[in-house]
Amino acid sequence: MKILLTGATGYIGKRLLPVIIEQGHEVICCVRNRNRIPSEGIYVHPKVSILEVDFLKDIANVNSNLIKDIDVAYYLIHSMTSTIKDFEKLEEKSAKNFIKLIEQTSAKQIIYLSGIINEEKLSKHLASRKMVEGILSGSKVPLTTIRAGIIVGSGSASFEIIRDLVEKLPIMITPKWVNTKHQPIAIRNILEYLTGVLLKEETFNKSFDVGGPDILSYKEMLLQFAEVRGLKRIIITVPVMTPRLSSYWLYFVTSTSYALAVNLVNSMKVEIIAKDNTLEKMLGIKPISYKEAVRMAFQRIEQNNVVSSWKDSLASSQVDNSLLENINVPTDGCFIDKKEIEITTNVEQVLNNIWSIGGERGWYYADWLWHVRGFIDKLFGGVGLRRGRTNKNEIYTGDTLDFWRVLVADKRNKRLLLYAEMKLPGEAWLEFKIVEKNGKNYLQQIATFRPKGLFGRLYWYSLLPFHYFVFEGMARNIIKYKG
Repeated sequence: MKILLTGATGYIGKRLLPVIIEQGHEVICCVRNRNRIPSEGIYVHPKVSILEVDFLKDIANVNSNLIKDIDVAYYLIHSMTSTIKDFEKLEEKSAKNFIKLIEQTSAKQIIYLSGIINEEKLSKHLASRKMVEGILSGSKVPLTTIRAGIIVGSGSASFEIIRDLVEKLPIMITPKWVNTKHQPIAIRNILEYLTGVLLKEETFNKSFDVGGPDILSYKEMLLQFAEVRGLKRIIITVPVMTPRLSSYWLYFVTSTSYALAVNLVNSMKVEIIAKDNTLEKMLGIKPISYKEAVRMAFQRIEQNNVVSSWKDSLASSQVDNSLLENINVPTDGCFIDKKEIEITTNVEQVLNNIWSIGGERGWYYADWLWHVRGFIDKLFGGVGLRRGRTNKNEIYTGDTLDFWRVLVADKRNKRLLLYAEMKLPGEAWLEFKIVEKNGKNYLQQIATFRPKGLFGRLYWYSLLPFHYFVFEGMARNIIKYKG
């Protein structure tokens, strides 16, 4: 079977891709930017092809010959994390462009992962999901919609937010929406549903609610999460916290972006419970309990085997940028801090140290200053330092790394290039390279800042004393660190 997979670098797409390849299918991955595709791993599998297409732009120039003979198309595109106001318009445009492209093919089925929409009063997020379902159902290609609530799995937005709250706050002062009932579902069950309906004609032009066996309030989910982790937590609910205060509370305590926090809070006030799940019986799926889903997620985390994270989505960024626009580091009109130090230790160890930077490992020198910078970034509405990294020892192009985005992760050529997504009066890059000169190996660490206006220049000069110590210390410790 030949399958088109949109959202191939997103949270669900990254999980679904290896599953459908293992089932023997050929997959065409739709991506907005080829440069974000790693040069190794699942995306270079012989059964995988890449189609570069941005459904938010005109698709007239997209080469549709590659997908003319597809059998099924997955629609896994969502814009909730990218903006507060206009994501409904973005979702509408994306869905319409998707239909234009699919109707040029021989596709026999569209599979859409949506949200449960059984309440009369829906949040903007859930209303937009319903709107997209309406657009997709208007296609001549039969639509199968799988409607789900909170997805529980390592790296999912809901899982990471609950994890942040439980692990950081022994006592929580929470809004009243923590009493809203939901029906969480394990990521493993979601993948079973998404693959189980492939070309199953009895699912054509139908929608199905799917959920786990437990109906829980957010408060119960927090407490059960704490129980699995062996933690005691106290939750006090107050009726006076406004949606805006709730959004700020989530934004500052957790690793979520402010746009996602606002959209989540609006959705959290809506009860999300599945209707009778006929698909569960039809496909013979065994639902996984909430506690078991949490345990399974931590098995992934402890094995350092988190396949995908919502934070790696470009939409989790606060910066409207294209990787293509920033992958070539400028020099004109820029301030540059370059350190070059001879490597007298093991080169492979130094390379592994570069590939382990950030997250739990930290930044090798004056880590507290990096945390202060992350806190300041949060205060000004930036992404902050809490995004961490998906994998402790591996980095791929497009990943998030604290308040940086990975533009190049070329281990073979010993080069790592990061682009700043923090709030700045300009643009910033941080590059690490290992080069050979006259039979000796050197670590090159290059910080580049392109200022915007006078304030950008003042910003750079005000930080020069810190740069001298921090960048120098970081480069030397990357060479010395032995783990």
